[in-house]
Amino acid sequence: MKNLFAMNFVKVSSWRGGTAVGCVLAALCLGVFVGCDDDESGFATRPNGTESSSSSSVTLSPSTSSGQALESNGSSETRASSSSSSNSSSSGPAVGTLTYGGQTYRTVVIGAQTWMAENLNYEYKVNGSTYGNWCYNDSALYCERYGRLYTWAAAMDSATTGCGYGATCETDAGAVQGICPDGWHLPSRAEWDTLIAFVGGKDVAGRRLRSISGWYDNANGDDGYGFSALPSGIRHGNGGFDNAGQNANFWSSSESSPDSSSQMYMYYTVRSAFPVDNAKNKAFSVRCVKDSK
Repeated sequence: MKNLFAMNFVKVSSWRGGTAVGCVLAALCLGVFVGCDDDESGFATRPNGTESSSSSSVTLSPSTSSGQALESNGSSETRASSSSSSNSSSSGPAVGTLTYGGQTYRTVVIGAQTWMAENLNYEYKVNGSTYGNWCYNDSALYCERYGRLYTWAAAMDSATTGCGYGATCETDAGAVQGICPDGWHLPSRAEWDTLIAFVGGKDVAGRRLRSISGWYDNANGDDGYGFSALPSGIRHGNGGFDNAGQNANFWSSSESSPDSSSQMYMYYTVRSAFPVDNAKNKAFSVRCVKDSK
């Protein structure tokens, strides 16, 4: 077994993202460009694992747990099995389901991309302990509603990719599976840009991609493409939770510096949605996108 990290930052080649359109607006809304929080992510130390899959389809059912675990015991690891099914309709988005870690998620086809239509609720564990992911306010009820919040290191499955706070890593845009199931991956910034462009551009993407309920001050969207973005809030690097009901933040696999990475951002006071850079040790939501054939 190769132990890639023992809390040592290994610097390799980095991918530099461009400055996000609309970042000034985001900074005025919430001050998202804060990179000085205490680091609570670092690197996970987890051996490479294997995944088994099931071909059986599963009927969507409501979540009743606080998330299933991807766990390492230091010697062997098994990634939870996944399966998927889909249906299309001429009157609406092509929808399906994806079962991963004992939980079933809705999926939706938007343009040439297939996205999870719910936030990931998958508990990432290292050596038996939850690592780099939380329920909002540490309450399982919020995990049922919003899914889990992940640091960038946890979302990227840092033990495999070498990615974390304070170090750059070698990644290929759109090619990082992270904690997503086999056949799916953590979206790159370019893939978020593709989604935004398809639904009409950043000025209207917030309205088109938001859920039809749950947003503060009745700032709900029309969910015209079935993406159903939820205002799940964030966890700061110092451990505080903030902004549930007001904003949605989704990680990308594209880093911009040793301390920051690009993420998709929506805020209740504006109709837009756009990528911005943010500190890797904050915890945001994860949506997986299906690998292209």
